[in-house]
Amino acid sequence: MRTLIAVLLASICLACADTPERHVAVESSTPAPNSFKVKFETSRGTFVVQLNRDWSPRGVDRFHDLVAQHFFDENRFFRVIPGYIAQFGVNNDPKLNTSWESKPIRDDPRLQTNARGTIVFASDTANTRAHGVFVNISDNPNLDRQGFTPVGHVVEGMSVVDSIYSGYREKPNYHLLETLGNSYANRMFPKLDYIKTATLIP
Repeated sequence: MRTLIAVLLASICLACADTPERHVAVESSTPAPNSFKVKFETSRGTFVVQLNRDWSPRGVDRFHDLVAQHFFDENRFFRVIPGYIAQFGVNNDPKLNTSWESKPIRDDPRLQTNARGTIVFASDTANTRAHGVFVNISDNPNLDRQGFTPVGHVVEGMSVVDSIYSGYREKPNYHLLETLGNSYANRMFPKLDYIKTATLIP
């Protein structure tokens, strides 16, 4: 009996060792599919995004990794500016945000314009794309000149994106959200809409 218990405990420990910690970013060693869709179930309804690897290979690979590891689940739409963008991409786990930020990806050449419905990685300077993402609510050609590179576009449910709560605009503080998580958002900005789940469509 003691031998059986020891074997079971050893098996559990091995399984735990093979499972990465929740707060550690894991980059896949294989490229993402050339094209795939992601379903976003939100507090406003559902929208679907199609990602195209030929638009931005590094960006799409990163996006696929984030979705596969459920990074976008429970993300708040923390920066929503009518007629401009709806931004998300901050996880409730501060350590996970930090882990992804420690692995920025290099820029891809921009091949598509920042048209209404395109989805794009946010960045501060060159080669700093990590986990922040936004959807263009309108055509934003000014973002083309700034080097923002679309990785895909909304193919279903753009009306849901249009309806995301925008009353707070840019008031939520990115740094506080990133370090304090959703407790900060829920306390200070309770009307923020959010992503329930983001899943790859088979």
